[in-house]
Amino acid sequence: MHIDEIIRTRRTVHNFLPRPVPDALVHQAIESARWAPNHKLTEPWEFLLIGKETAAAIAERNAEMLRESKGEARAAHKLARWLSMPGWMLLTCRRVEDAFRQEEDYAACCCAAQNFMLSLWAQGVGTKWSTSPVTRDPEFFRLVGIDPDERFSVGLFWYGFAAEECSSKRGALVDVVRRVP
Repeated sequence: MHIDEIIRTRRTVHNFLPRPVPDALVHQAIESARWAPNHKLTEPWEFLLIGKETAAAIAERNAEMLRESKGEARAAHKLARWLSMPGWMLLTCRRVEDAFRQEEDYAACCCAAQNFMLSLWAQGVGTKWSTSPVTRDPEFFRLVGIDPDERFSVGLFWYGFAAEECSSKRGALVDVVRRVP
């Protein structure tokens, strides 16, 4: 596929086939991700490939949090759904004192996230980017071995082969482009 086609056809995948993605494809996507633009070449990202044991613990913690706010049925539904995700990756960003630099580093991590998702999509692998409240929970940081004073979560990425075709629409180009003299 041409890069424009990859960009325009990549969509969030909600349902995955229960089949693992080869590590080589994931490593290739991370390699592409780390070539994202980053001001002053700070490379503020860290990619954590999360195994089944930690993924299950995160899913359980998410269910606990949901149980408190949304009830048992919602918690049970989300637990089953999260446990079915074939691949997990956490993208984190280094914390810095300078607020402007922190914005630039976060933006760079978002570019890296897009590169990761596009690289996988080009290989037929779909993704879902989650910023669920659990990704800001102290227990989450303990589970993944991150010091929240040093790094923060950009997002949790699930990846796998799509179980169904995904599509989306966008508004007209004229509605989002304005020329300024």
